[in-house]
Amino acid sequence: MNDTNLSLHLKNFNDKVKLMNQTGGRNLMLTANEARSLHSDLFDLLNHCSTLSKQLAAAKSGDSVISIAVDGGGFK
Repeated sequence: MNDTNLSLHLKNFNDKVKLMNQTGGRNLMLTANEARSLHSDLFDLLNHCSTLSKQLAAAKSGDSVISIAVDGGGFK
């Protein structure tokens, strides 16, 4: 899994789960602040997924307008 685009809280949770699995742990403890931050990041991620899904559905139905802007830049 490529975690370069994950938030800090999701990365920390992922690291804790990996450590738990490596050590054979059966429980995972989070502080209240860690749980709140993880909860917030998860719902932000779900919201982003929902937005992308709606955009994809609109693009498939042909309702979206695609515009491309090309800038030729300049010479230095």
